Formats: sequence, C-alpha cells, structure tokens
Amino acid sequence: MDTLSLDPRPLCARAHDQLTTLIARVAAGRLDDPTPCAEFDVRGLLAHLVGGVRAAAELGRTGADVDIEPAAAVPDDGWPAAYAQARALFEKAWADDATLDARLTLPWGKLSGRDYLSSGCVLETVTHTWDLSRALGHPLPLDQELAEYALAWARRTLPADRRGEGVPFGPVRPAPQGADAYGQLAAWLGRDAG
Repeated sequence: MDTLSLDPRPLCARAHDQLTTLIARVAAGRLDDPTPCAEFDVRGLLAHLVGGVRAAAELGRTGADVDIEPAAAVPDDGWPAAYAQARALFEKAWADDATLDARLTLPWGKLSGRDYLSSGCVLETVTHTWDLSRALGHPLPLDQELAEYALAWARRTLPADRRGEGVPFGPVRPAPQGADAYGQLAAWLGRDAG
C-alpha cells in the first residue's frame, strides 16, 4: 500500500473503535489476568494503551516526542472513559491535514506524520487489540483488514533480521497453520500465536 498518499486517520479510527468495543468488555475481575505481551497484565496493558494514545496526541499537537507514561489512578471500571478521553485528545491533535506531512523526529528515526500514524497508531493499536482479545478469550470477531494492513506495514518496516537489543519485538515466530492476519502479525512481532 502506498503510504505516501494514504491518510491513515480512518484506519486509526477503525482501530480505536475496535479497541473501544473490546475495552468495554473488560470485567474488573480480569484486570490481573496475563496477556501475550509478557510485560503487561490486562490492567498494565490498558494503562499502556491509554498512555500511548495520550503520547501520540501530544506528538500530533506539538511535534515533540514524549515518553509514554502509563495511565495511573484509573478506577477498575474507568478504563472505557480513560481511553475515550485519550482518543478525543488524539483526534483533535491529528485533525489538521498538515499533521500528515509534518516531519517528526522520534528515537527510532525521522518519519512523516502519516508514517507515524501507520506505525504508532494502527500497528500499535491492532497488535495490542490482539493481546487484549486473547487475554479475554477472543470475545468478539476482529477486523481482519486492519490486521492485514498492520502485517504488511510490519513486514516492510520491521524485517526479521532487525530484532534484538533496542527493538521492542522478539524474533519472528512461525504462525500456526491457518492463522488469521492477527495471528500472523502476532507471530511476526515475536508473540506466541499458537
């Protein structure tokens, strides 16, 4: 897909919509459950997701990279509202078409706003949606087209030989036979999709 002309904001919105629906299904009793992302339980993953959307909003608003600060002091039943608030900030910050062509300097390189949204929004959100879905026992069908886009992006920008120190993804793992696009993406990013 040609990312030079693509406006990834509609894909971001779809990814956020899907994750919003999934977050609404998280019962308080599941917050301590493990996820396929070994560093996070469900609560930690939700805190990371809210913090990541807030950081992406700040980047869109100012052009300045900020560290992701996990959301803190969110009550057990407050995750849907916390995510909705972060998402509103994100959408406002990236509403101007000029943000798509802004040159951003990030720790891993220089990107256009549109490339950042493809990786920092779509890829990140879709990947962690799979993590959360799996932790919850896959309670609803996921948008395969989003995963196909994220997988193509990941294969192009995160090749198998670029893993190791400083890269937040493990070695590529084999996807189970018949895996859908989410399972293939998870395996490409080093997760056990079996």
